[in-house]
Amino acid sequence: MTDLIQVKVPDIGDADGADIIEVLVAVGDRIEKETPLIVLETDKATMEVPSSHAGIVKSVSVKVGEQVSNQDLILELDGGAMDVQVKVEVATETNAVENRIAQPDKSVFEEKTDVSEKLEAQAEVIDILVPDIGDAADVDVIEVLINPNDTIEKEQGLIVLETDKATMEVPSSVAGSVVEVLVKVGDKVSQGDVIGKLSTKVLVAAEQSLPKGPEQPTHIAEVAQVASPAERHSPVPDHPHMKKKKSDSVVHASPSVRRFARELGADLSQIKGTGIKSRIVKEDVQNYIKFELSRPKATATTGAFAMPELPKVDHARWGEIESHSLTRIQKISSVNLHRNWISIPHVTQHEDADITELDAFRKAMKDEAMKAGTRLTPLAFIMKGLVHTLKVFPKFNASLDNDGESLILKHYYHIGVAVETPDGLTVPVIRDVDQKGIYQLADELGEISAKAREKKLGANDMQGSSFTISSLGGIGGTAFSPIVKWPDVAILGLSRNKMQPVWNGKEFEPRLMLPMSLSYDHRVIDGADAARFVVHLAATLKDIRRVLLN
Repeated sequence: MTDLIQVKVPDIGDADGADIIEVLVAVGDRIEKETPLIVLETDKATMEVPSSHAGIVKSVSVKVGEQVSNQDLILELDGGAMDVQVKVEVATETNAVENRIAQPDKSVFEEKTDVSEKLEAQAEVIDILVPDIGDAADVDVIEVLINPNDTIEKEQGLIVLETDKATMEVPSSVAGSVVEVLVKVGDKVSQGDVIGKLSTKVLVAAEQSLPKGPEQPTHIAEVAQVASPAERHSPVPDHPHMKKKKSDSVVHASPSVRRFARELGADLSQIKGTGIKSRIVKEDVQNYIKFELSRPKATATTGAFAMPELPKVDHARWGEIESHSLTRIQKISSVNLHRNWISIPHVTQHEDADITELDAFRKAMKDEAMKAGTRLTPLAFIMKGLVHTLKVFPKFNASLDNDGESLILKHYYHIGVAVETPDGLTVPVIRDVDQKGIYQLADELGEISAKAREKKLGANDMQGSSFTISSLGGIGGTAFSPIVKWPDVAILGLSRNKMQPVWNGKEFEPRLMLPMSLSYDHRVIDGADAARFVVHLAATLKDIRRVLLN
């Protein structure tokens, strides 16, 4: 009996317990290597998990709603059955090609011609280009792994690049012999730059050796079209928004590459070719699919709310323009914010907090704190006051379960704090705020803000919040409506404090007022609870000694 191949969850970073939101295969499906099997969702992104092997699916060990981690079993494959089917298909396609060549004109073809005899190998020198390396440009070359006259295999490492985030090895997309190396250690490269030149062999049609008939195929491209089966076996459907934006005549790719792209649902018009004369090769399609899979995507639950596709606008018709790509952080944020906005019914409650005494106390302790190496900020005090209020209103320190029928109350107080960076907004998390003093919170706020701006935050630094604060006080504004960061059910927005005249019953007196904006998930929290929450928080901040009463 054929041994079954176990396909397991690959390394997905530290995203343990990722939710399965879709299973893409079923028992009996024939799948290729890299065919997507399941779709996982973390609190940062949605990702598809591809198969590490080809074969026939014999059993599926996971289902929608379950959680998986690294090396959990997804399914079992029968690889032997795949080999039998491939042999049958190869034989069928070979016969079809031979029949096509032998039968169009019997006066010319008196016997069957083997296609392989009419193809010849020719050496061709091609440029080896730097592939898509995300949004990194001018990346340092720290090691060159090849030399002229080296014989290299496909996927063999060529150079090693280093960014401020990671070190990566750039593999070769084809096999061949190195003719020339055009980069050296210390150079900076970007996508599309030439690494070197490679001599590789390609198959071309030997037209002069083929007697020509009225319908005789004389080009390799035509022969490949005959061999392409009409039926697709891949379980991956075409992308729902895939449209032909260019005619096939302007997309330079062989029939086999076109078939490969169709099976993966890739739009060739959106792929940049790295072959000779910008010809699209199989590796270009694979790299495009890998990039698309790595990008955050709207989930199945948000898809129903997707807006109709917006018409294409040529802005250059009205004047000079320039285009800038969004940063990686902005791309992730845009998907998450859109999902949160359309899936969570938002309401915002506004309130002003009198922080006159709180700020006076902070300023009085400022010099003492600086001697201890601590920069004392109002946000540290606000976080302590917030936790005091969250303990009184535990519904705000919770998450709505995915079934929408139960509320998960959290007995920890991990506060996410939105931090502005040159690349966009990030939300690192300060853990166990209830167990830390003001000085420790102030120190951690400074440290984690610096890590965010220096792009040193890890995935764990931005996960697990139970409530979030977004402060625009350093910039300005009187009020705003922050978007709830799922899976939290509320977020507190802080605007710039200012001195205002406040009536004390006898006269107006100057008071330092802090505008607060509480956005909340109306499925969990009603307006009365939200009003009570911000009123309690305002009272706590007015007299911070209240936190000692817990």
